[in-house]
Amino acid sequence: MSVRRLSPNQPASFAFSKESLEKAQWWISKFPAGRQQSAVIPLLWLVQKQEGWVSEPAIRHVAEMLGMARIRVLEVATFYTMFMLEPVGSVALVQVCGTTPCQLRGSESLMAVCKRKIGAKDHLSADGKFYWQEVECLGACANAPMAAINDYYYEDLTPESFEALLDDFAAGKAPAPGSSAGRQGSAPEGGPLVLQDASLYDGTAAKPIKKLPNAEPAKKAKAEPAS
Repeated sequence: MSVRRLSPNQPASFAFSKESLEKAQWWISKFPAGRQQSAVIPLLWLVQKQEGWVSEPAIRHVAEMLGMARIRVLEVATFYTMFMLEPVGSVALVQVCGTTPCQLRGSESLMAVCKRKIGAKDHLSADGKFYWQEVECLGACANAPMAAINDYYYEDLTPESFEALLDDFAAGKAPAPGSSAGRQGSAPEGGPLVLQDASLYDGTAAKPIKKLPNAEPAKKAKAEPAS
């Protein structure tokens, strides 16, 4: 893993918004007394959702809230690559998967689009709207190549569809996530090929259960004593 350091450009301070503070207090309350420090990852994630990245003043703020040494919170923030340690684009954080399945399906051409339209990876675009990076497997291998943009997955990308996607974000649109090829989930192009008979899963073919498996045998009624 590469060394991850805080940005040299830091804000003067950090404070949770009212909504984020309520969520932070809810997370802290989920842990028993003396174990509140277990909420450090959720709180750092709330920081990132509010600000777009995790700053040094935010790390200090979280440490104070949880009664932790600052270095402990810094260790968490720099270890997990889900936390961005420098400002990201105001419009989109683009994470292009470069692991083998996506690479074999053309992820390098997607990165070429990013370099041309956004600039060097791991840096803000000139207009401050975009930030892109290459990441490891995001778990959508069947729909390779793909990219995560902000909170959603965009799959089955081509250089052309990916460029159009970035243009839509730049224009203030909110493109629907999912397959750019129109696939349903990871189904084959054109639609599912199996389990197409609705009776297989709509319950119409079900038969009444006469005896539950592993059920205790019915107790026989006691015979009445002979008179």
